[in-house]
Amino acid sequence: MIEDFKGKTAVLTGAGSGFGLECARIGARLGMNLVLVDVQQDALERAEAETKAAGAPVLARKVDVSNAQQMEALAQAVQERFGAPHFVFNNAGVGSGGLIWENSVKDWEWVLGVNLWGVIHGVRLFTPMMLEAAAKDPAWRGHIVNTASMAGLLTPPNMGIYNVSKHAVVSFSETLYQDLRLVTDQVGASVLCPYFVPTGISQSHRNKPGELAHEKPTRSQLIGQAMSDKAVGSGKITAAEVAQKVFDAVAADQFYIFSHPKALGNVQSRMEAIVQAHNPPDPFLARPEIGVELRAALRAAG
Repeated sequence: MIEDFKGKTAVLTGAGSGFGLECARIGARLGMNLVLVDVQQDALERAEAETKAAGAPVLARKVDVSNAQQMEALAQAVQERFGAPHFVFNNAGVGSGGLIWENSVKDWEWVLGVNLWGVIHGVRLFTPMMLEAAAKDPAWRGHIVNTASMAGLLTPPNMGIYNVSKHAVVSFSETLYQDLRLVTDQVGASVLCPYFVPTGISQSHRNKPGELAHEKPTRSQLIGQAMSDKAVGSGKITAAEVAQKVFDAVAADQFYIFSHPKALGNVQSRMEAIVQAHNPPDPFLARPEIGVELRAALRAAG
């Protein structure tokens, strides 16, 4: 159990918007030291100004989380400024859709680079620092939160590249939890699996690297983008509410964090199909009109 966040240090990737920014705002209110990381300079500067104005000591860095060297430089800067972080929120993420065979190599490298390798770098660089701090002080407590998605527990069509990245993050996080339990009781882990929450992730293409930014999207990607914009934009639960759930889960050492627990029925039907060796169920059982719309749009595109 973690009861006091005041004076503790948190590293937050994707801190310029969405869950990262909302977690940073909570951290500032709780009196934490904040390390804000984002690839979008203007959003990062706004987050830095806001959290500093709220009284938080802030280290802000423009970093591409998929880049090992940039992440290593970040870890060194954090160590020098604040020492080992107590909390690491590996939150940076990008969305990308389309039929799975239509994604280019560059698409795969971008999405897996940010969504998976960003988490890998955050864990491989900060966990040893946290374990070292824990070994020196029996009272020291830390926690790592990796942002996955309900797409890490389901397999909705026309967004396979995103599904693959988020399934990997769930598996990675579960393994991290088990590995930490082998060696310490002082550092915990959680995985955040949000459903449709307005965060800006549906506009991830704003931060595509140069060579990808000029690629013309396929028809299926355009259809996926439009449906994603609609679903994310209509989300009723806010990023701020989800961020509070994250802090509550960290305090309680709760591993799975869900924004929409009612969506777990779809997860249950998928798991039951696996156990019973049935073919994958219709992912739109709860919202059949979405499947009808998507199927009609793609077949018309063909």
